[in-house]
Amino acid sequence: MGVRRGVVDLVKEFMNFRYEEYPFELFSVSHVAAMIVAFGCMIGLYVFRNRLSGSGKGVLKWLIVVLLVLSEALFQIWYFINDQWDVAINLPFQLCSLSLYLCTIMLITKNYRIFEISFFASMTGAFIAIVTPELFFGYPHFRYFQFFLAHLAIVLSCLYMVWIEGFILTFRSMVRAFIALNLIAVIVFMVNRLVGANYMFLSHKPYNASPIDYLGEYPYYLLALEGVALILFSLLYIPFYLFKNRKSGGNVNT
Repeated sequence: MGVRRGVVDLVKEFMNFRYEEYPFELFSVSHVAAMIVAFGCMIGLYVFRNRLSGSGKGVLKWLIVVLLVLSEALFQIWYFINDQWDVAINLPFQLCSLSLYLCTIMLITKNYRIFEISFFASMTGAFIAIVTPELFFGYPHFRYFQFFLAHLAIVLSCLYMVWIEGFILTFRSMVRAFIALNLIAVIVFMVNRLVGANYMFLSHKPYNASPIDYLGEYPYYLLALEGVALILFSLLYIPFYLFKNRKSGGNVNT
């Protein structure tokens, strides 16, 4: 009984909601360690991309799916058991939350249109989140592990589709993704108004330091974000453009 009680107490402490006991510090040792692990996984996926057999590809795909689903489920459970679940926080309308759901569907269905949106949205939102997290709980809190695991799984799912499944993006993919992201933002803006939320940071800036701090005050930073999104989308498209020119005889999705 003593051992069982000790384990239960440890779990409760690990999943408490007192972030002041585990403050997250940007570019602290624990943050840098998380980034090193994340970048190491991305590099590892690229290095071993040609060594995966048919069964190996399937195992990796479903492993990423499990990580995506598990990270979201644990996130919702954590809020619920701490009596903190709120429609203004827990609906899947943050950019990375939307990316998580889209990436899960993308991996399972291998739908190209979903891939287009997921890649551009995820590789901007989730990648930036790893470098400059909107996170209050630091190591060794549950939220620290869940946050970086979820965002890493999002990025890996997109890289998996490119490096393992061979999906290619076109200029039209970038345009469609940009239009889709803006349509989603309109819906999210209305949700924010209805429930008093700040999904996709459309109501105010993040509380933690972030690149958005350099884009002006509300609502002007929203216009600046449009320009930033176009720049980031273009940078993400450049490798595909160069690859298409080099392999002009290849089969490119449009």
